[in-house]
Amino acid sequence: MDAAEPIAVFGAGSVGCFIGGTWTAAGLAVRFIGHSKIGDDLRENGLTLTDFTGWKAELRDVDYRCDSLDLGDAPIILVTVKSGATADVAAEVAKHGREGATVISFQNGISNVEVLQRALGDRFNILRGMVGFNVAYLGGGRFHKGVAGKLWTERNAMTEALAKRVAGGPAALELSDDMLGLAWGKLLINLNNAVNALSGRTLLEELRRNGYRRVWAAAIHEGLKILGQAGIRPSRVGPVAPHLFVRLIELPDWLFNPIFFRLWKVDTKARSSMADDLGQGRKTEIDHLNGELVRLAETVGMKAPVSSAIVELVARAEAGADPWSPEALRREVLGSSRSG
Repeated sequence: MDAAEPIAVFGAGSVGCFIGGTWTAAGLAVRFIGHSKIGDDLRENGLTLTDFTGWKAELRDVDYRCDSLDLGDAPIILVTVKSGATADVAAEVAKHGREGATVISFQNGISNVEVLQRALGDRFNILRGMVGFNVAYLGGGRFHKGVAGKLWTERNAMTEALAKRVAGGPAALELSDDMLGLAWGKLLINLNNAVNALSGRTLLEELRRNGYRRVWAAAIHEGLKILGQAGIRPSRVGPVAPHLFVRLIELPDWLFNPIFFRLWKVDTKARSSMADDLGQGRKTEIDHLNGELVRLAETVGMKAPVSSAIVELVARAEAGADPWSPEALRREVLGSSRSG
């Protein structure tokens, strides 16, 4: 990897701007490729990055472009689009990407890597990645990492060199030989994305309410059973293994709050990406989160009534349905799952 060659961030929205901006602050050449709305914002205001610890970086003259033709000289391409756009992005990479480039999927869900592999074949080196944190776009060129978490990808010579160059920052790169296990572990945590979106509250407000957490816990319990039937072992993401994590979030508020918020840092600005999608009238990634478990359940002869109910409620929310109170959501989802 030549230090002068740009890393391309394809689909540079909230997550892409934060990763790419942090890596730019670390001295890497980064080219952002995304929507003109964000490009215009960054040209006017520059790029400001913050996180829950108080870390801050301000960048001017960011290289933000809106044409996939500009992928051509990048040895590394980070894919940070919403999962529903993966096939379209793969087609653009196939047309304009540099032969042999490393393509890292920093996306929610499980199936994006398979979509990229089918489209790009042996011409590119496709790696699975995982973003273990949320990023909020605050407008005015500002992007804020509101929760603790790490950035992961597969280990090889290229990523080992990259990890050394971005070490120490809020988007430092961790390497793993079990990215599929990590991806499933992250998906179980990401089952809260839908709960948070349906609540209409910030992450901090939602997580403090046992009724919402009961829905999240039920989705994780169901997911663990499905994964067990499929012979898949999710890896630990964060301080606690999945089977213990679900017990933690079931605790009553008076016990949960002091324990959880000591282990996981969540600030008042944090919200799930799905909540952002609903707030801005965009289609959500529900089919690539709870929907992944619904599809996996079908392949192993099981049902996923909890996740199926949540998928339906998010579809209603996309059509304009109001947010849910903690107890109303618990009754609706768990009642539907029992009757299902």
